[in-house]
Amino acid sequence: MLSTRPVRKRSPRSHLSKAEIEEMFARLHQLNPHPTTELEFSSPYELLVAVTLSAQATDVGVNKATRKLFPVANTPAQIAALGVEGLKPYIATIGLYNTKAANVVAMAQLLLERHGGDVPHDRAALEALPGVGRKTANVVLNTAFGEPTMAVDTHIFRVANRTGLAPGKNVREVEDLLVRVIPDHFLHDAHHWLILHGRYVCKARTPDCPHCVIRDICRYKDKTPGEPG
Repeated sequence: MLSTRPVRKRSPRSHLSKAEIEEMFARLHQLNPHPTTELEFSSPYELLVAVTLSAQATDVGVNKATRKLFPVANTPAQIAALGVEGLKPYIATIGLYNTKAANVVAMAQLLLERHGGDVPHDRAALEALPGVGRKTANVVLNTAFGEPTMAVDTHIFRVANRTGLAPGKNVREVEDLLVRVIPDHFLHDAHHWLILHGRYVCKARTPDCPHCVIRDICRYKDKTPGEPG
């Protein structure tokens, strides 16, 4: 007689065990109990604008621009009134500023028309805004509204593949796997831990393996040699 028990799917190409993943995030939590984005913001709308501006730009560069912009205009109504040409001088130091200025102003107008000037707490509504893709929506849902979403950028994609946490061929594959394998009690902060780890430790060219708190767990074959200093 054939068994009717459902077959449990294994995480595709995932190298780390459940216990190793638990230990990995326990260490990252101990190192940084309350991680958050390095983008500076004081409202969901400021965060939305900052994340939109951060595409192919550094958080440091975005913060320099928004420190001048937000005291002048930090609501959809104020940004819409500023207009594209009025916005450009504030963000001219950021890459792709012409396109971003058009998107941010169009986004402000749409927020006023459809949402009364509020940032929607809904993925579909966020992704319907100009310049907002899945990653930006995930950041806003996680950081502004506390949802356990996973925004996969180049840093997280690299860390997930290098460590064996959630190997995948593309961003969406990695995102879906991360959400499945990361323990629920770590999922809310996991985005921030992984992006900071990728930015400062598991760097693209020369990862700082000697000072990595998860070196013994990581499956990366070409670890940078050396002893912790």
